[in-house]
Amino acid sequence: MGQNEGLKGIAKAQVARLADLVDYQEGSVVSRALVDRKAGTVTLFAFDEGQGLSEHTAPYDALVYLLDGEAEITLSGKSTRVKEGEMVVIPAKKPHELRAVTRFKMILTMIRS
Repeated sequence: MGQNEGLKGIAKAQVARLADLVDYQEGSVVSRALVDRKAGTVTLFAFDEGQGLSEHTAPYDALVYLLDGEAEITLSGKSTRVKEGEMVVIPAKKPHELRAVTRFKMILTMIRS
């Protein structure tokens, strides 16, 4: 990555509205990696209504922040509804899944330490 770039494809000090950096696609989950470093990743997602990620685990802690819409996040068998402006911390190695109650966009930050 060049010295003038911060996030992937976005110049340092450039103002960007996160929700505008990824578009919804009918019947799909769309993702865009913004940061991919040894220390962690930042990925932007757009989920169409009814779409989701099946149960899985990750080796690192993760922070999920909803930019718009509503999701159901199930963590270790307990489901919670999360709405625009809300966040959930998902501990490393805990089974979790996500489902779009309405279409939603989220930013996922994973810390690899």
